[in-house]
Amino acid sequence: MPWLADVAPTVLEKLADQAVLHRVPAGVQLFEQAEVPGVVQFLVAGEIELLAVRGDDETLVEVVRGPDLLLPAAVLNRQPYLARARVHRAALLMLAPAEAFRHAVRADHAFCLAVLACQAAQFRRQMKLAKAVRLRSAEERLGAYLVALCEAAGGQNPIRLPLEKRLIASQLGMTRETLSRSLPAMARHGLRVVGDLLHIDDLAAARAAFPHDPQIDGVEAVVPLKPIKD
Repeated sequence: MPWLADVAPTVLEKLADQAVLHRVPAGVQLFEQAEVPGVVQFLVAGEIELLAVRGDDETLVEVVRGPDLLLPAAVLNRQPYLARARVHRAALLMLAPAEAFRHAVRADHAFCLAVLACQAAQFRRQMKLAKAVRLRSAEERLGAYLVALCEAAGGQNPIRLPLEKRLIASQLGMTRETLSRSLPAMARHGLRVVGDLLHIDDLAAARAAFPHDPQIDGVEAVVPLKPIKD
């Protein structure tokens, strides 16, 4: 994990000595909402769905992509998880005892700064999502999401949607019905969704209609502060 680069190898080795690598296929549930974590889960590679649950209903909060930490706040505070975690794409996880993780955070300055930076990036992702839901219409949120897919695809056309439409709707803070009504409107901005494929007819028009806003859009990098040298 690049953001652990400044942590002394002895600290990481001590944590790794108590850990296991776990390869998990898509569809496996990692933990349940309200469960108190006994381990910390480093997502080395793959994708995890974080789902808010009420009764039989669940809605997507975020898709976490490695490398990352899965809900470290619950581990640090010894509190229940606020979401269910399910593997979206085959994942490689490192599981270490929660107490060993907390000890490393307390004992090593560089490791503490790395975990702090990871949590800061997670907070900023959620803040951007909250701003999008409050400041953009459903059509604008969908358009910005599709334009981001186009930019990440590097010229590929068509693009397969990375999630089921019901999950895209959840992630964008709208109902499945609202998403269905908004999709046809994308055609006049140069984007067409047919089935699970996104066809790019006029990317320049789509960019103009749904301009990138760095205060809402874009990836949040994990950039730890550098420890102060004695």
